[in-house]
Amino acid sequence: MNRWRTIGVLGGMGPAATADFLARLAANSGAVDDSEQPRVLIDSNPYVPDRNAARAGVGESPGPALAAMARGLVAAGAEILAMPCNAAHGWVLDAATATIVPFVDMIAAAVAEVAALQPRPRAVGLLAVAATLDGRIYHHGLEAAGIAVVECDRAGLQGLVSLIKAGDTGVEVAIAMQALAADLAGRGAEAIIAACTEVPLVLTAAEVPVPFIDATASLVRATLLAARI
Repeated sequence: MNRWRTIGVLGGMGPAATADFLARLAANSGAVDDSEQPRVLIDSNPYVPDRNAARAGVGESPGPALAAMARGLVAAGAEILAMPCNAAHGWVLDAATATIVPFVDMIAAAVAEVAALQPRPRAVGLLAVAATLDGRIYHHGLEAAGIAVVECDRAGLQGLVSLIKAGDTGVEVAIAMQALAADLAGRGAEAIIAACTEVPLVLTAAEVPVPFIDATASLVRATLLAARI
């Protein structure tokens, strides 16, 4: 029988991406019935200050809100924490140091999976919003592994993310996201990271011309590994 530590999820950035993460936790737990699934506590908080505005210096830091969410989840019984938002990892220390329970790092999980690719890519494309790119959240780990970074068309990606957050996951949005991935590959990316949790809501590995690392999937695997007793 599966045994798990209770998982606390700092979510709501955005809600659909959080729901996707939760669905994947359940689908990948290996449970054969409800009682073998992990207990998951969720704070889906769409009022966390905007990460792009904060990174640009024109908005409030999300750090205090993330720290408060972490403390609340632990007080409710969470034994490990995870946060399915790439951009929010620019303030991960605020959340990770707010409690003494383990915090599963989404960025580290995705970078480790990139570094494990054979052959290891010389350059990786990032489908990411400005807060993630300007915060160099992925750059540090990838460059430390000797992997160059190719950044996506920021305006194009942000426009698509805004549409997805508004509920549009239709064919036109999906095709446009595929085009952004193809552009990265055309500019030398030998692998691509879905470094925004809205991206895999419309894009899969089958639609990408190079190896595709879905950071949400990376976080699911790392969270389940950390939660298993």
